[in-house]
Amino acid sequence: MFKRLQTKLTVLYAGLFALALSVVAVTVYVAIASNAQRAVRQELAATGTVFDRIWALRTQRLQDGAELLSRDFGFRAAVATHDRATVESAVTNLRQRLGLDLAFTVGVDGEVVGLDPSRLDLETLWTALDAEDGAQGVFSIDGQPHQLISAPILSPTLTGWVVFAAKLDEREMQALEKLSAIGLDAQVFTQRGEAWVSADRAPAGGELAAFVAKAMQEKSRAPAMLRDGGDSLVLVQPIRALDQTRGAALVLRHPMALAMAPYRPLMAAVIIAGLIGAALVAAASWALSRGLAKPITALDEAARRLQRGEDVSVAVTTDDEIGRLAESFNLMAEEIREREADMVHQALHDAETGLPNRRALERAIQDRLTGLAVGEQVVIGTIGLDRFPQVRAAIGYELATQLVAKLGQRIVDTVPGLIVGRLTTSILCVVSTTTDIEDVLARAEALLPSLEAPLQIGGEPVDVHITFGLASATNADIDASRLIEHALIGLDQARATHGKLMVFDPVAYGDPASNLSLMSEMLEAVRNGDLFLNHQPKLDLRSGQITGVEALVRWNHPTRGFLRPDLFVGMAEETGHIRALTDYVLTQAIEDQARLRAAGHEVLMSVNVSGRLIDDQAFAEHAIAQVAAAGANLCFEITETAVIGNPDIALAVLARLAEANIRVSIDDYGSGLSSLAYLKQIRADELKIDKMFVTALESGGTDALLVKSTVDLAHSLGMKVTAEGVETREVIAALQLMGCDLAQGYHVAKPLAVDKLIEFLDAWAIDLPVKTESRLSA
Repeated sequence: MFKRLQTKLTVLYAGLFALALSVVAVTVYVAIASNAQRAVRQELAATGTVFDRIWALRTQRLQDGAELLSRDFGFRAAVATHDRATVESAVTNLRQRLGLDLAFTVGVDGEVVGLDPSRLDLETLWTALDAEDGAQGVFSIDGQPHQLISAPILSPTLTGWVVFAAKLDEREMQALEKLSAIGLDAQVFTQRGEAWVSADRAPAGGELAAFVAKAMQEKSRAPAMLRDGGDSLVLVQPIRALDQTRGAALVLRHPMALAMAPYRPLMAAVIIAGLIGAALVAAASWALSRGLAKPITALDEAARRLQRGEDVSVAVTTDDEIGRLAESFNLMAEEIREREADMVHQALHDAETGLPNRRALERAIQDRLTGLAVGEQVVIGTIGLDRFPQVRAAIGYELATQLVAKLGQRIVDTVPGLIVGRLTTSILCVVSTTTDIEDVLARAEALLPSLEAPLQIGGEPVDVHITFGLASATNADIDASRLIEHALIGLDQARATHGKLMVFDPVAYGDPASNLSLMSEMLEAVRNGDLFLNHQPKLDLRSGQITGVEALVRWNHPTRGFLRPDLFVGMAEETGHIRALTDYVLTQAIEDQARLRAAGHEVLMSVNVSGRLIDDQAFAEHAIAQVAAAGANLCFEITETAVIGNPDIALAVLARLAEANIRVSIDDYGSGLSSLAYLKQIRADELKIDKMFVTALESGGTDALLVKSTVDLAHSLGMKVTAEGVETREVIAALQLMGCDLAQGYHVAKPLAVDKLIEFLDAWAIDLPVKTESRLSA
């Protein structure tokens, strides 16, 4: 409900004070009310006693007057002689002298003298006079209650009664009320049937009449509380009625409001004092809570700022609990800052070298990209330590790490201002301050010799060989991570071309996403026939016949057109789809060979097999089974480096192919790092000399010697030799003279579809430049 501590404390203290004050006020009020009730009860009781006394005195006075008149001789004689005038005169005279309201006589014969009998309830009066030989009590005359007293007239026998009556009216009640020390309301109630009514004033309320009836029934003589909208104490005092079957009562009532009236100033003073005290307490509470809440609020704000990573501390102004809390907060904030700084350092630096890590580099690069001006570039470079695994194997892991760290420090010392971080184990990244990549390229080339100077590691000089990859961005469209990726690709491109430095070439890199899509499309092409085979003939240089063909896969892409084989075959090897592609080529080559055989041309069908499948025994068994089932005559062309990855298994697979009568040809011999040891181990049937040596035969020189030596070497190992890239008749002549067995190239024929190949073979004829006899003699 209340969110502020200051408000809570203020409300709490003020509320507690108000509660205490309320308890005091209620206690005082209850005590006052109780005391007032007690005083009123006593006063009512006293007034009731006074009334009884007054009633008795008044009764005695009336009784004395009546008896005095009744014993007067003349009066008795007048009554006995029915001298009405004398009787009426005597009664009137005495009524006036005594100040009575009514005075009359009632004869034994019922004659009333001195008062109109119609104003009386004669039957009731006569019954009372006859029953008691005189009557007294409350009697209603003209509907108004009167105190009535009678005295018998004896002459000497009973001849009548003298009756005196005094009104119990408003004046009498006011006289009685004046006798009380408190303001009373006096009323005379008479019973009419079952109801009690106020006879001297206006009709009483229903609550008061019911209260009187109950008190009379219960004969309660103590004042009791009447709650009829305004509390009042009521005393019901029974008085004697002339009619014994009916009752009469004097009712004294005192409103409690009047009893409490003297105490109102006191209560008002208590309330005013309470309100003033509450206001003072609230103000004091507000001031106190403000003093308590202010430093807590400052701590809360400081904690929020600390949460946002701000450097914050709070002022310590006291030495109490709040002050100690502030000191603890400052100490905690300092420790958090230290731990945060340590965590940030660890998060942004390489643990081994202490150089900034990739995250730190990305932040620095992104900041540069964000603040890049028009026409400027963000230039970064990746520096790879060449042959790092070999160096680490030679000097150890720890010293190799020192080598990386010292190389980074050397770069910083050479070009101050650069940001140098570690991307991978052996690759550093440099964020240049120069905003033009051409300038960076020139400076990198100039600094390369000094950067490659040997470093002192463990007291010994260690040679350093590095390669640069550069990349740049002209706007923030490319993020830091992507720019680093470009620099790494530039490094790979430099190494692929055996260069020392290269700027990222996006054209050469291509579109990896598109290439990945191309692989999915290639698998679809295998299923729907978009791939097909062309066959390039091989010429037997001894017989002049076409004795073999090489199956070459081609792809006519529905949207990209004809795709280069080196594009999708290389990607198939890298993405693991080469098995599916090779299976298709193998199946199609067997079918094409069957068509050639059916057309009358028996040729050896050569199929290129990727080096990634040479050590795949499952593929070998599948191929052997397929060839055996079709009775095909195939030759698998492989590169000599294909066996290097897993030589034992690869050589076993080649031996298994040889046992299955599948020939093996070593393709592109001379283009790689040929090893005589592998050449000796591979059970091959053919060696294909790479075209870069063959096309240069016409110019002579060392290429001719290499080709001749290769031909002799292959023959010595029991292999036939095929020369690739034969494009002229002169080359064919040279190959014949060198003893080469087969020739393949555009001079013989370009790769042909199987239908064109059949036509080609049907029409094939050649006049070899060197006759067999001449070559043998040469």
